[in-house]
Amino acid sequence: MATLLHLDSAVFPQGSTSREVTAAFVAAWREQHPDGEVVYRDLAADPLPHLDASAVAAGAADTLRGELAAELTAADAVLIGAPMYNFSIPSTLKAWLDQVIIVGHNAGADGPVAGTPVTVVASRGGSYAPGTPREDFEFVQNYLEKVLTGMLGAEVDFIVPELTLAHSKPEMADLIPLADASRDQAFTAATEKAKALAARLAA
Repeated sequence: MATLLHLDSAVFPQGSTSREVTAAFVAAWREQHPDGEVVYRDLAADPLPHLDASAVAAGAADTLRGELAAELTAADAVLIGAPMYNFSIPSTLKAWLDQVIIVGHNAGADGPVAGTPVTVVASRGGSYAPGTPREDFEFVQNYLEKVLTGMLGAEVDFIVPELTLAHSKPEMADLIPLADASRDQAFTAATEKAKALAARLAA
């Protein structure tokens, strides 16, 4: 029985594209792998404390850090909802990363998380794709790819629904068709990725 660790970090519980896409992923996972387990953390509704000196000194012996690290190690796959806020990830997600990555315990290419598939739903209100005017402002994928692969050795894949503000910003009205296409592609990718991972881990 495979375990999926699902993290959401969008501030709003309703109307969040990242939450909607991660929910589609989980639904497809459960359909494909009904005997699997899903461990869920809503980092916005139940935020973790920022890392402090005592927690750093204690490492895995710290109660919270040990719990989070064990939860991550036990996961066969990880799903992260990571909307872009001010060109980066939500502070609640950063707090989780700081708490859960423990050098000397689970960090490193040969650590217990190495090779774990991590799917990140990196939604954003505009577009920061290569070739766009704001390409240099993209710090979500760049950061998460480096920290998840470089610090944990995880196998990272991104689903990127773009232009999510097109329907609410008059100045972006002409981008609505592109926004809708990106949203559809994200839901398709989430469903296909979830089914493929569930089948792979159930085998």
